[in-house]
Amino acid sequence: MENFILYEEIGRGSKTTVYKGRRKGTINFVAILCTDKCKRPEITNWVRLTHEIKHQDWNAFLQQACAQVDSSEKTAAASRAKLNLLCYLCAVAGQREVATRLLHSPLFHLLIQHLRIAPNWDIRAKVARVIGLLASHTAELQENAPVIEAITLLTELIRENFRNSKLKQCLLPTLGELIYLVATQEEKKRSPRECWAVPLAAYTVLMRCLREGEERVVNHMAAKIVENVCTTFSAQAQGFITGEVGPVLWYLFRHSTVDSLRITAISALCRVTRHSPTAFQNVIEKVGLNAVVDALASAICRVQQCLLTLFAAMLSCGIHLQRLIQEKDFVSTIIRLLDSPSTSIRAKAFLVLLYILIHNHEMLLLSCQARLVMYIERDSRKTSPGKEQQSGSEYLSRCLGLLIRHVVQELPRVLGDVLNALANVSGRKHPSTVQAKQLKMCLPLMPIVLHLVTSQVFRPQVVTEEFLFSYGTILSHIKSVDSGETNIEGAVGVVASEEFIKITLSAFEAIIQYPILLKDYCSTVVDYILPPLVSLVQSQNVEWRLFSLRLLSETASLLVSQEAGDGGKEADVDADSNLLALIRDGLLPQYEPILTEPDPVPAYALKLLVAMTEHSPAFTRLVEESKLIPVIFEVILEHQENMLGNTMQSVVALLSNLVACKDSNMKLLYEQGLVRHVCHLFTETATLCLDADKNNNETAGALLCSLLDILHGMLTYTSGVVRLALQAQKSGSGGDTQAAEDLLLLCRPLTALTSLLVPLLPAEDPEVFEVSSKCLSILVQLYGGENPDSLSPENAESFADSLLSKEDPKEQKLLLRILRRMVTASEKHLESVRNAGGLLRALELLAQAGSSPADSAVASLAQEILQAVGR
Repeated sequence: MENFILYEEIGRGSKTTVYKGRRKGTINFVAILCTDKCKRPEITNWVRLTHEIKHQDWNAFLQQACAQVDSSEKTAAASRAKLNLLCYLCAVAGQREVATRLLHSPLFHLLIQHLRIAPNWDIRAKVARVIGLLASHTAELQENAPVIEAITLLTELIRENFRNSKLKQCLLPTLGELIYLVATQEEKKRSPRECWAVPLAAYTVLMRCLREGEERVVNHMAAKIVENVCTTFSAQAQGFITGEVGPVLWYLFRHSTVDSLRITAISALCRVTRHSPTAFQNVIEKVGLNAVVDALASAICRVQQCLLTLFAAMLSCGIHLQRLIQEKDFVSTIIRLLDSPSTSIRAKAFLVLLYILIHNHEMLLLSCQARLVMYIERDSRKTSPGKEQQSGSEYLSRCLGLLIRHVVQELPRVLGDVLNALANVSGRKHPSTVQAKQLKMCLPLMPIVLHLVTSQVFRPQVVTEEFLFSYGTILSHIKSVDSGETNIEGAVGVVASEEFIKITLSAFEAIIQYPILLKDYCSTVVDYILPPLVSLVQSQNVEWRLFSLRLLSETASLLVSQEAGDGGKEADVDADSNLLALIRDGLLPQYEPILTEPDPVPAYALKLLVAMTEHSPAFTRLVEESKLIPVIFEVILEHQENMLGNTMQSVVALLSNLVACKDSNMKLLYEQGLVRHVCHLFTETATLCLDADKNNNETAGALLCSLLDILHGMLTYTSGVVRLALQAQKSGSGGDTQAAEDLLLLCRPLTALTSLLVPLLPAEDPEVFEVSSKCLSILVQLYGGENPDSLSPENAESFADSLLSKEDPKEQKLLLRILRRMVTASEKHLESVRNAGGLLRALELLAQAGSSPADSAVASLAQEILQAVGR
């Protein structure tokens, strides 16, 4: 006994008990026959439950087993012994090798015989269980095995005792296992065997067991048999393909209160439909599509998965196709399933939607409106490489990939339909009935484009050169509609017409938010998309005029910045020249009325000029030649109440580009009033920046930096002209000193800014200090201390703070030279310094010479100023 481990009792006789167990030190299970002596089991025999049994032992075992099975049952002891043996056989049948050998042995024939003739139904039930276990675990079935005889016998027993529910529950599992064994073996051999033909009576009995009125356990067993057998592709599975099976299984699914039976029934229907989609078609015809869709919407996950498989099977075969692909409620229900936490359900829902869209591309619009694109993006992120994959993610990824690929391929067809509809009515005032119907059908599909180009999944795949060409053609048709050459409002209505135009423009607005998409298609955009946008700028519709101008300015800004970054490729140079020609010939002539319109039209118009002048000197000359500068100055006057608005910011940016361009005609700018307007802008902006109570310092600060750059550019230009005139005068070459004098007179109002530049010196932003100090330096060099308020007490304190806060000797020397120039050029400033105690103390500190030469230079300048003021 010490060499065995007992697990469970599997049979009992008058003096013996059969256990399932194993020998110590092995992993092989054995059947152990024990005698009960003094309530302590003593092993009298055991049999290994593996294929390792020796041939002679196997034969001896079979002889003993057959003799015991074939023995009479006249006494209770004999019946009990036979039951013990059958329990023992149930245990050994769990081993595949043993089960295969037993099923092909004479013992199997005896078991079938006793199933037919045994007077004791307990023995019959146990025999049926042994046969079922042997069928379940047999690895290979030979053609001479009498399995069909067993199936026929079981069918007869069930039919003869059909009212006996317990008997059916005992025999049905065995019948199912035998049919499933035959089906799997035939599928494995890939050719039908006449000797394995299941009698039709077996299918008839099983179908009766599925019907209403049977106990739910019997229903469940029969449904499970159908489900298992129909997982195979065999002749046995075809026996269940009848017109009755679909509705019967559906009835079980809908009327059972037990989830396990409902799941088995719908799973069985799913398996049957795989062989014949008409089974599910029969269900829909009997109960109605709405009932099936309602069941899909309210079912548990396992059931939803099966129902989606059923719909996919039907759609793939074209059954009920026209009805399903036109049913909006059905499509909406499928899309709602994309919220399911189950990856399998979402994958199958994507697959069903794919079949629907393949046959009805109009449903793509409904799907997009029901947030299909959002669901695709979410699951694309979840299944992307590098993410932790859940169970079923690979299947989900494949289904998702198929749907995405189809939608991408469908978009050119959608655009083609829209283009054909517009082309057919191009130039017509009164479209025909057929043309109007085509417009009503195709134009509402345009939102599909917007949904796809706003998706990070679809956008890179759909924005191609062909797409941009088609889009530009649609814009050309819109230009024709807007100008009145083509009339579509009579066909689709005013609201639909305006919605179509708005969505088309919005689609391109979404595209230009991602410049990388247009990087390789600059020429296509310039040649096919921008021209109709330029025409739409002249639209009588204020909304389209503003929308197109905004798109035009943002697109041009995008294109010129990309061309500047690409280093002048040949294609880019052509696109650049075409863009310049387009704006010069089509846009600039109508710019004057555009700039005088109410906000925000001037802001977008100026944004375009800013973008072009920033990257193209040639365009700067175009702006000057188009005589737009006076109009721009009028814009300043009209918007001076809103210094920090978009329009004023664009004006300042444009002036900055004009002043910074080496090819600009600065003299012309001065003559047209640049100095006066810069003085005004700078005064207002600096005042805002210096006002501590204002909360818009960030915007004002950015505007101030731009104005400082403009001021510095103007002063640098003036200084250069004056320097050249002086050099020519000294050399005697006869330079034009009158021009320099005239320029100094034009720039004289800039001296009023000195009193605003000084308070900016202590600014925390180093850029503000740097440009302010340079502007001050040039101003005092050109005009000395002409502004009497330059060194007011407040400004003197600002000077003192700057001198003490700056540690760089170069910055200190620059400030000291500015101060020296001011006090030496004006008695007023000299007197102001004498009365500025803080500034004098700062100078005295700096006058103390340091160790380095730079510090000595600073000290020397400070001492010079102190001497000038008499200290």
